[in-house]
Amino acid sequence: MELAVGLIEREVGFESLDAVAGGETAGIPFAAWIADLLDLPMLYIRKKPKGFGRGAQIEGDMKAGARCLLVEDLATDGGSKVNFVNAIRDGDGQIAHAFVVFHYGIFPQSLETLGKLGVKLHGLATWWDMLETAKATGLLSGPDATEVRAFLENPEGWSSAHGGKVAAQG
Repeated sequence: MELAVGLIEREVGFESLDAVAGGETAGIPFAAWIADLLDLPMLYIRKKPKGFGRGAQIEGDMKAGARCLLVEDLATDGGSKVNFVNAIRDGDGQIAHAFVVFHYGIFPQSLETLGKLGVKLHGLATWWDMLETAKATGLLSGPDATEVRAFLENPEGWSSAHGGKVAAQG
């Protein structure tokens, strides 16, 4: 989490945030740890408003105009982030940045989807990072690395050529 906070401080800027918002469900622990390290309030965002009580989609004390950082565990195509971004904005919050621990980095629409909403996606690691580390440490042989690279460069085409389909979610 210290690496995450370092990246957030460099790329987003601590002074530009008022709250850290964790997306249901996997984003919540990461948001809690990051909020603690940044000494900021933490919010919990549901995928949809609960059907009882206040019917809230966001739990926590979000002040009107609060500049929020959305935190999730991972991003594939970025689609699931749209709902959380809209919830923050519907709750009178502002959002210009989302952070994920792991960004697949192979589906260009992940950056495009959020970019159209004015949100920049920041990721701690990608499949490209994993490939380079596996090669550098000898955990992946030359032919295997070549095959993984072929997949990363064209996941849909590689999957189709090998009898499957890619269904990006998240």
